[in-house]
Amino acid sequence: QVQLVESGGGLVQPGGSLRLSCAGSGFTFSIYTMRWYRQAPGKERELVAGISRSGGTTNYADSVKGRFTISRDNFKKSVYLQMNGLKPEDTAVYYCNTEDPYDDRRAYWGQGTQVTVSS
Repeated sequence: QVQLVESGGGLVQPGGSLRLSCAGSGFTFSIYTMRWYRQAPGKERELVAGISRSGGTTNYADSVKGRFTISRDNFKKSVYLQMNGLKPEDTAVYYCNTEDPYDDRRAYWGQGTQVTVSS
């Protein structure tokens, strides 16, 4: 079955950096668009970044543009989120997401990884 496992979260000071990883299994990783979402306490889940199957196209939420970079390694079946210049408002649980390219009703989520930005 499809599995997404995130790692790399933690506590970091404002201005610091973290790199999140998401390892996929149980599906043909290279043909799936991959995304990172986040959900802060009391807020709705929001899209942070997305990357196309080949990695040639990326998109970002305005709030993270210029600070976050999404990338993927199809050989390692992994997607990454490099987060620089972290701010307290980036504090959230970060989730890896994908959906079946042939049936967008089939969406898959990881368990999430906590990112806390605080001094």
